[in-house]
Amino acid sequence: MNTTPSAGNLFVWVGDNTACVRITGRANFTTSVDFKKLMQHFRGTGQAKVVLDLSECLLMDSTFLGVLANEAKTRSATKDGHTEPGVELVNPNQRIRDLLDNLGVVSLFNVVQCEASKETFEPVQPAEGISREEITRTCLDAHLALMELSPGNVPKFKDVTHFFAENLKKLQDESLKSSPQQ
Repeated sequence: MNTTPSAGNLFVWVGDNTACVRITGRANFTTSVDFKKLMQHFRGTGQAKVVLDLSECLLMDSTFLGVLANEAKTRSATKDGHTEPGVELVNPNQRIRDLLDNLGVVSLFNVVQCEASKETFEPVQPAEGISREEITRTCLDAHLALMELSPGNVPKFKDVTHFFAENLKKLQDESLKSSPQQ
């Protein structure tokens, strides 16, 4: 596990119906692939509630936020005519709260300031062998999600999504060329 102070690390505690993820360091594009896989696992095992403890998260980049916002959208539910947030964010710092607000996704979350959980969290081992193609696809999907969730993000991310799409195509073409012909 990467334990340098600035690296993003994930820790998890799972209860009967709730999964809590503690993020320390920087929640960025390298952490986002493991986080996305963890969220897919929680959906598959029926964890209805997801809580993110951001008490020790220094900053969050747009890729990680796009993965997180897409998960929140997937988990949100409509009750009595209004949408209930599907993900709770605990103790985000001002920089992260500003990012949520500036990218127009704060309404997807229940944001709370409270004492951090006393539960024992287990470290999430980073996946090995994550390809450049998988990272690029995650970056592209995350930014497309941010653009879909808030039209104000289109001018912010249209160039970067174009770059990721071109890079992904190039990586896929290289992969096809290097794979054995059958």
